[in-house]
Amino acid sequence: MTPPDYEYLRKLLKDHSGLDLSADKQYLIESRLLPLSRKCGVPGIGELVQKMKGGSSSIIAQVVEAMTTNETFFFRDKVPFEHFRDAIMPDVLKARASRKSIRIWCAAGSTGQEPYSLAMSLKEMGAALAGWRVEIIATDLSTEVLEKSKSGVYSQFEVQRGLPIQLLVKYFKQNGELWQISPELRAMVQHRQLNLLHDFSQLGTFDIIFCRNVLIYFDQDTKINIFGRLAKAMESDGFLVLGAAETVVGLTDVFKPFPDKRGLYRPSGARAASPLGATSMPKFVAMAGR
Repeated sequence: MTPPDYEYLRKLLKDHSGLDLSADKQYLIESRLLPLSRKCGVPGIGELVQKMKGGSSSIIAQVVEAMTTNETFFFRDKVPFEHFRDAIMPDVLKARASRKSIRIWCAAGSTGQEPYSLAMSLKEMGAALAGWRVEIIATDLSTEVLEKSKSGVYSQFEVQRGLPIQLLVKYFKQNGELWQISPELRAMVQHRQLNLLHDFSQLGTFDIIFCRNVLIYFDQDTKINIFGRLAKAMESDGFLVLGAAETVVGLTDVFKPFPDKRGLYRPSGARAASPLGATSMPKFVAMAGR
């Protein structure tokens, strides 16, 4: 791969997906695009670039999809789901008691482990949500991972990553070496293709937004822009959940960190959340991912 080809790919990826590659990531592009080159019937990345320069929108879409990271697993990092159970949901249940509806957005839903982890957590709340309307919207740039998420089908390896055996038995059906999540949980999650660089106001407003492990790939100006638009897509007393390596601190004042809760944020001016421990969710959900 020549330096001009690399610079072309860097700019294309930033323009189309927000992915901001440093000057020393040629190895990453080669590892992900060489298999795509063979799939497209060309000998190397240089020839792939020529096809893109020739206006092949399908090749461009495949390149962007190949380069966007989709690493995920059930109850990933554990802590955000403890926050969801112990801090977020008790507060939201109290704040939304009059309307009995909750909207949740997974802004980088990938292959579905995050939105389905939230769906299982909600189902485990049982009677506390009786009569409530709950929407979970899962979006992603990649249509391929969204299709996998819609199917709810996972390998033995995937269900062993972070998913407690109790929840596997309760919410999945085995078919040979594969496991499919129950129709009831699949129905709880709506899927939409969406690029965070573009306008997402059509999604409406949310009580809870999970936007984890995607902003780390964006430059500072892009992060600031997205935070501003996330704030507009959130109820004034809502919750934002970021990944462990992400923060609003030093970037924007539209959100403020939640005291003593890593990765949890609220819109500036939102009231304090309810005390912890106001829920009866089973302990094994809190242990997920260990």
